[in-house]
Amino acid sequence: MSNTPDATLDAPPHAAPMEAGVLAAPASPPAPAKRPRAAPRERTIGTKVAGQPAFVLHSYPYKETSLIIDLFTRDFGRVALIAKGAKRPHSQLRGVLQTFQPLSSSWVGKSELRTLTDAEWVGGMLPLEKTALLCGFYLNELLVKLLARDDAHPALFDHYVSTLNQLAHNEPAPIVLRKFERALLKETGVAADLTRCIETRSAVRSDVLYVVDPERGPRPERASDAWPRVAGKTLLDMECENYEDVATQAQSKQLMRFLVAHHLNGAPLNTRQILIDLSQL
Repeated sequence: MSNTPDATLDAPPHAAPMEAGVLAAPASPPAPAKRPRAAPRERTIGTKVAGQPAFVLHSYPYKETSLIIDLFTRDFGRVALIAKGAKRPHSQLRGVLQTFQPLSSSWVGKSELRTLTDAEWVGGMLPLEKTALLCGFYLNELLVKLLARDDAHPALFDHYVSTLNQLAHNEPAPIVLRKFERALLKETGVAADLTRCIETRSAVRSDVLYVVDPERGPRPERASDAWPRVAGKTLLDMECENYEDVATQAQSKQLMRFLVAHHLNGAPLNTRQILIDLSQL
C-alpha cells in the first residue's frame, strides 16, 4: 500500500515459537477413555482457509520480492499474511492486493504470520477518490491500531463495507465517520452507554450538559472538567445515529476525537491530522 499516508501502521509480526517436547510420564493404569475436546474454531479452520471475504488494510515490503499484508476478513478478523513473490512484475497478486478492493482470499498456516495462497478481486464497489480516499485510509488506520489480530468481528466487517460504499457515493464524510467510530468502539467492547448517567443511573436528559468518562459513560459536567462538554441531546442522537442537528455534528466530532484518542493510549493518527487540516474530520 505504497499510497497510504501512514507507512508505519504496524510492525512485522513474528512467527510463534514451536512448543517444547514433553517427557512421557511413568506408566500407570489406563484411565477411562475421554472424548477429546474440540479445538477452538480459529485453530481448526485457520490452518487452511479458502474464499474468505477480505480487504487489505496495510502492506509493506518483505525481503526482495514479497509483501506482508494486514488483511481485514469477515470471519477471522485482522490477520497477517505473507504474499510470496507479490512484488514480482508478473505476479498475479501484484495488481490485486490494493486497499478498498473487495477480495476473496485464501491462506494456510497456524502461526501468527500465515501464507497467502490466493486472492481474487470480487468487484462491485466504486473506487474512493479525493477526500473519500483519505477517509478510507483513516478507517484502515483505526482498524490496524484498535483491532487485535485473529479477533473476528463480522458485524464490523459489514459496517466497514457499508461505510466504504457511503464514502464512494459522496455521503457526508463527517457523519459517515462518526457512525463507524462508534461502531468500532462498540465492537471492541470499549463503548460506554451514552443514554444513562453513571452517577444517578437515570436516563440522560437532553437539556443537561455532560462529559463522558471514556471507561464508564456520561455524567453531568463540572466547572473543573477538561473533557469535552456535550448536550444530552447529542448523546441521545449519537446512540440512535441521528446526526441531522448541526450541534450534534459538531459536539460528536469533539467527543469521538477525545474517546478514540483515549483508547489509542495517545498513539497518533496520521490520517486524522490530514483530514483535520482539510476541515473534513
